[in-house]
Amino acid sequence: MGKKPVNFTLNGSPRAAFADDGQNLLDFLRRGVGDLSPKYGCGQGACGACTVTIDGATHLACLTLAESVEGREVRTAAGLAQGPALDPLQESFMEHFAAQCGYCTPGMLMSARALLDRNPRPSREEVIEAISGNLCRCTGYEPIIAAILAVAEGRMRA
Repeated sequence: MGKKPVNFTLNGSPRAAFADDGQNLLDFLRRGVGDLSPKYGCGQGACGACTVTIDGATHLACLTLAESVEGREVRTAAGLAQGPALDPLQESFMEHFAAQCGYCTPGMLMSARALLDRNPRPSREEVIEAISGNLCRCTGYEPIIAAILAVAEGRMRA
């Protein structure tokens, strides 16, 4: 198996690492770069635990080739906070008890952040659609939806 250099931006910082031929982005981020925030769930693109954004659009890292992020901006849940200041979504998830076991939370946060970045005032239906690719077995989704809407409605600092 060969290795390919991959130069990209991760959470605002330029990065360079080697990816194995055919290596998926999830494995590359976790093992090659050390960002453990995207979670391994199903490995088949069905659960959304590994959701990241690439150039602002959501992608399932388990189904994305690492080499495809060459020259691109990758953002993970680890990059949401700005130093000690949490992203409003992270604060809202805590306030609304939207993370129980927390396994789905990084993927949910990334799907929600991508939605709010392109549509700061989504409807409830748009929130549901945006997180529809992210499975949660603990919350019943209502606290997650409430947390996202609280940010959209300005009840949490934006």
